[in-house]
Amino acid sequence: QVQLVESGGGLVQAGGSLRLSCTASGRTFSTYGVGWFRQASGKEREFVAGINRNGATTSYANSVKGRFTISRDNAKNTAYLQMNSLKHEDTAVYYCATGLRFSFGVKASYDYWGQGTQVTVSS
Repeated sequence: QVQLVESGGGLVQAGGSLRLSCTASGRTFSTYGVGWFRQASGKEREFVAGINRNGATTSYANSVKGRFTISRDNAKNTAYLQMNSLKHEDTAVYYCATGLRFSFGVKASYDYWGQGTQVTVSS
């Protein structure tokens, strides 16, 4: 069993930055891939970014490419999502998820989810 806790969300002006953290407890974090997803009000949960077990491979949604960076520190059991040049349309609840046999953008391939953290970007 893996427990995930996101933190770092908040209110920021357009053009600003936030760094989200996802801290895992339970089984060995380094054996899992990590994905960040987001869900805006009234919309489906969508893939934002993903990173493989050792951090060598990453994937991004087109909407955030060049603005967001995903990383991980396995020694700290933590993954990060650095979000720069934030836009109003980035407003959503952001979730991290982990999976053993994951496919980056496929929600069903992730085994464990955090409770989410709200990011609000004012225009």
